[in-house]
Amino acid sequence: MVRNVYSGKVITLNIDTVQLPNGVTVDLETIRHPGAAAVVPVKDDGTVVLIRQFRHAAGGFIYEIPAGKLAPGEDPLDCAARELEEEVGYRASSFELLSSIFTAPGFADEVIHVYKAIGLTKGRQHLDRDEVLEIVEMPLHQAIARIQDGTIRDGKTIVGLQAVFIRNSA
Repeated sequence: MVRNVYSGKVITLNIDTVQLPNGVTVDLETIRHPGAAAVVPVKDDGTVVLIRQFRHAAGGFIYEIPAGKLAPGEDPLDCAARELEEEVGYRASSFELLSSIFTAPGFADEVIHVYKAIGLTKGRQHLDRDEVLEIVEMPLHQAIARIQDGTIRDGKTIVGLQAVFIRNSA
């Protein structure tokens, strides 16, 4: 049984009555999310393009890779390309899927598809009204150091940057 508690612009909150594999029946609070795509833009010289974005839930500005929510029926690759141009003003000639990750599987079904983008050319940035951000470019090794020193704390960003670093090191 599913009982809807809230439906908003980004999420839906349900109480799901489920029978677990051990036979126990429980009520679980479940956040339903349409999914998202994120992209690690890598310039020809190895510089990565990040954003420093205001996130109310995180208590201020955090470093992230460009990302956004999937529109109904939207292919994650199309979403990644759209968000790349909207947030940082670049287009890419090539995308590579790095991983598809659950953000918080204990209570949410959101999956973020994380891509690497190369062959960057300038497009046109066009931010949504609620996006407050600045573009930050740095060498990949510096971004990895920012993960290690705790400056970069966003999960999708850590996964994306480390996946690019590992692939470049192999």
